[in-house]
Amino acid sequence: MRTTGMGRGFAALLVLAMACGCTVQGTGGDGKRHLPVRIEVPQRSTPPPASPSDGDPDDPKAGSAPPSTSAAPAAVLWSRGDSGRGVRELQARLRQVAWLYDGPTGSYDDLTERAVKGFQGKRGLPRTGKTDAVTWQRLKAMTHEPGKWELYLMGGQPADAPDPRCLTGRVLCISKTSRTLRWMIDGRTLTTVSVRFGSVGTPTREGVFSVYWKSRHHVSTLYDSPMPYAMFFSGGQAVHYSADFAARGYAGASHGCVNVRDEAAIANLFAQVRNGDKVVVHW
Repeated sequence: MRTTGMGRGFAALLVLAMACGCTVQGTGGDGKRHLPVRIEVPQRSTPPPASPSDGDPDDPKAGSAPPSTSAAPAAVLWSRGDSGRGVRELQARLRQVAWLYDGPTGSYDDLTERAVKGFQGKRGLPRTGKTDAVTWQRLKAMTHEPGKWELYLMGGQPADAPDPRCLTGRVLCISKTSRTLRWMIDGRTLTTVSVRFGSVGTPTREGVFSVYWKSRHHVSTLYDSPMPYAMFFSGGQAVHYSADFAARGYAGASHGCVNVRDEAAIANLFAQVRNGDKVVVHW
């Protein structure tokens, strides 16, 4: 069969249309007009993206959920029942921002827990009552480092070294520097308690004295105030229990006496001390 140039052109056009999926119309070699020809070319399908559960069934990572991005809870530094120097500093700083009014005592009690909860709630932190690292850093940023007197406002301060005059015999060794009283026998400390002294107008005398009178239920005739477990050593000045010291700490002062805030401790001390025992009041 002979093919004219026009026929060959139409054939080439037809092949190109088949490759592209086009519609072709025109005239053949006989000069006649032909109907349109539609060539369907199958399209390559694209596979759907794999779902998170797809993959190798033996792969332990296949189908696993994405890792959690939630932050781990902050480490707890102190909570109720704890004690020590860190708790004492926490309480001192809470006092600075008026969330705690008692202490510092060095013991994480119910009042401390309540103060921490209040501080946390005010700043949008979880109200756990436990001092975690986040709470501690926030509190430190708002306060200054407490000094010695702030830390030991309610007593409990470590005693300094005893005065050399306290190292022999039976002695009530009283330090104004550390605000402590040591009960010592032949250089050995048996008891240490926190004490408070007189004000500027009525200072506690310093020096070496001796206990000359003990009065269990004494009441001051000058100030009409109770002085239980009184052990007099210089005129009207005595070592005795003070309810005011127990309640207010160093916010108050005596009229010259040496106040003790721990009633159980001074009751035990009163039972041991004898008339004639030495009293040393020193810086």
